[in-house]
Amino acid sequence: MKTVGFAKPCTIPPTRDMTLECCNILTQPTRLNKKFIQNQSLRRWQGLRDVRNDSTASGRPVKLRRKWMEYQGIRNWEGLLDPLDDNLRGEILRYGDFVDAAYKSFDFNPSSPTYANSRFPKRTLFERSGLRDTGYRVTKHLCATSGIQLPRWMEKAPRWMFTQSSWIGYVAVSQNQAEIARLGRRDVVIAFRGTATCLEWLENLRATLTQLPNTECGKKGSDESGPKVEHGFLSLYTSGTPIRPSLQEMVREECKRLLQTYGDEPLSLTIAGHSLGAALATLAAYDIKTTFNGVPVLVTVISFGGPRVGNRSFRQHLDKQGTKVLRIVNSDDVITKLPGFVIDGDQNDVADKGDLGMASFPSWIQKRMEDTQWVYAEVGRELRLSSKDSPYLNSVNVATCHDLKTYLHLVNGFVSSSCPFLVKRQKGFLVTAVDKAGGKTTTRE
Repeated sequence: MKTVGFAKPCTIPPTRDMTLECCNILTQPTRLNKKFIQNQSLRRWQGLRDVRNDSTASGRPVKLRRKWMEYQGIRNWEGLLDPLDDNLRGEILRYGDFVDAAYKSFDFNPSSPTYANSRFPKRTLFERSGLRDTGYRVTKHLCATSGIQLPRWMEKAPRWMFTQSSWIGYVAVSQNQAEIARLGRRDVVIAFRGTATCLEWLENLRATLTQLPNTECGKKGSDESGPKVEHGFLSLYTSGTPIRPSLQEMVREECKRLLQTYGDEPLSLTIAGHSLGAALATLAAYDIKTTFNGVPVLVTVISFGGPRVGNRSFRQHLDKQGTKVLRIVNSDDVITKLPGFVIDGDQNDVADKGDLGMASFPSWIQKRMEDTQWVYAEVGRELRLSSKDSPYLNSVNVATCHDLKTYLHLVNGFVSSSCPFLVKRQKGFLVTAVDKAGGKTTTRE
């Protein structure tokens, strides 16, 4: 084996038949064609996630027990994100799988009589979506309803074009005693899929900020504009029909029941979502903490590729009520940069390099900016990844960068900001690395 000009890899012990390398700006293995990702079966996709040689990747879950609150964000994940703690990685991937089950359960076929509904009943949803042995049981299906009033002529269009209510996710609770012991508490999961129907896409385009209902504004020492959120997201969360309650009502009803049932034992509420589902997860967390104020339950949001949700006052309200939000962001995913724009960069862990700090502007300019209804603020803590760091992704496009599977792949491979991705090589698989500083190439066999 001959090595020339190869940057020092991360020091992680390999197995007998596997070597692990750290890919960074100086060392990039030969990239595989993008069809390697897009055309693989589920089993092969799972293989891309198995790039690590540790307990979380090998299917032997780590016991969290007394440290579970740290992994749920009680200390805002301080010291756990860079480098990424392996136990936290396992939890992020686990909740990502719950979101993936929501996608797999949704009926995307517009010609199907069950279009926009769940294909599976609660009892078998996990098993039939390929998520077995979770230790959780689905307790409620959740639906979202668009508040857009369609013109009467739309009644002549195909049904799938004006489907107003659609299945958006589910609530599940840990039931297996071994899993409860491993977690250190009973866990309630709410999982939301991303955009799927025509009206959901239209709601996404209603991107101006609107005032949250039942909030008091103008109090001394508070933000004058009050908490505001994206109009379309709020519409999907709060709208209902005479025969279909709103998503907000469904979430509140089920959370109330579960709190009454399990409120006397250690309990966590984890809301996970991708894309639109990440925005709804943030709204649901805010609503739950507001509705059940005083209930000692840690509410955590795991957001995959989520768009911006609200303004600076909304972020301040989330922080004040103790809602914990972990945003997993792909730098190459345009959806995470929408809607609106951010001019408040006063939090180092949520600000992009191009953000402008509002404190640098006179108060009257700040007020004018916020009155445009397009000024958003990032929420929570951020775990920033990049498709460009993965040696398995090549010529990444908008759809690939935003795909949930891409996010799970990046989370599984991420090590730290100085070692963005870990590579697994089986015997006989050649990897070529380029030292961009010296222009030298290394081939290992």
